[in-house]
This record gives sequence, C-alpha cells and structure tokens, in this order.
Amino acid sequence: MSSRKQLANAIRALSMDGVQQANSGHPGAPMGMADIAEVLWRSHLNHNPSNPEWADRDRFVLSNGHGSMLIYSLLHLSGYELSMTILKTSVNCTQKRQVTQSTAMHQVSRRRLVL
Repeated sequence: MSSRKQLANAIRALSMDGVQQANSGHPGAPMGMADIAEVLWRSHLNHNPSNPEWADRDRFVLSNGHGSMLIYSLLHLSGYELSMTILKTSVNCTQKRQVTQSTAMHQVSRRRLVL
C-alpha cells in the first residue's frame, strides 16, 4: 500500500493533469485539500469500490465544483471504475455527463458532488 504522502501527491498530479488537459477547472483546491482528503477517505469514510451503490456508505460532499478533480482522483485511486480517459476530461463541462452516466457512485445535485 502506498504511503499517505504518495497518495496525496498522486491526487495532486492527477488534478493538475486533468485540469490542464480539460482546459477547465482549478487545480488549487484539490492540490491544497489532497492531504486531508486522503486521510478522511482512507481512514474515516465507509465505502466499497466493489459495491459503489451500497446503501450504508458514507457520503462525501464537495460543494466547490471547480475542485471536482479532488473527488475524481480519490475515486480513481481507491479502485472505483473511473478510467484515466474519463478522469482527465471530467473537469470539462461538456464531459461531466460522461462521468455522471458511467460512474454509479457519482451523484450530482445542484452542482454538488455527493458520494
């Protein structure tokens, strides 16, 4: 298993790449929140990548949509079905539908990402 610092740095790298390739979004929020999000995601939230629709899963609410690469990176790194192609285009407004439709654990409500 990777160290906490390695995973936080992977979140940062994926966020920078995704924002750059989509030419949309903002990398500052996911880069700044990477350490705390990684600890929260791995050590405190109950979720199951093999059963993303599990009724008793915890929900992670991210209200700043421009920082969506944080949650997409967390999902990808923890084993949810989220390909690199989708991950690197998910920030682009025209591609969000692709993520919403193809990713069972991704819910959108008034521009908030809820897991």
